[in-house]
Amino acid sequence: MTGEAAGFWRRFAAALIDGILLGIVSGILRAILGFGPGTGLGSIGSFVYFTYFHGRTGQTPGDAALGIRVVDIDTGEVIGYGRAFGRALVSIVSAVVLLLGYLWMIWDRHKQTWHDKAVSSLPVRV
Repeated sequence: MTGEAAGFWRRFAAALIDGILLGIVSGILRAILGFGPGTGLGSIGSFVYFTYFHGRTGQTPGDAALGIRVVDIDTGEVIGYGRAFGRALVSIVSAVVLLLGYLWMIWDRHKQTWHDKAVSSLPVRV
């Protein structure tokens, strides 16, 4: 493992910042395109957002604001676009099961969520 794993509250605050940014964009899309198309495009935009930022730099704007970078748990390198997309997909499962996949990091010894485990990633403090 490389670096100190980011803790729950730091990750929660970063997710809140990203959620606010994505919510604003999604709201604008719904206002322009209507609820159905705007919501669908907003959802696709979320996947693009997390895939792009975690795949390219390992940091979304929320992560950067809180000093977090998503890296490969073994090498410390950025996970790349394919794994970032997989992480975004599995994060849906993490949320659907009563947020258990997200809360998993509280008692996991590496502080990994299910979507971190699925792609061997770890959000670390930078």
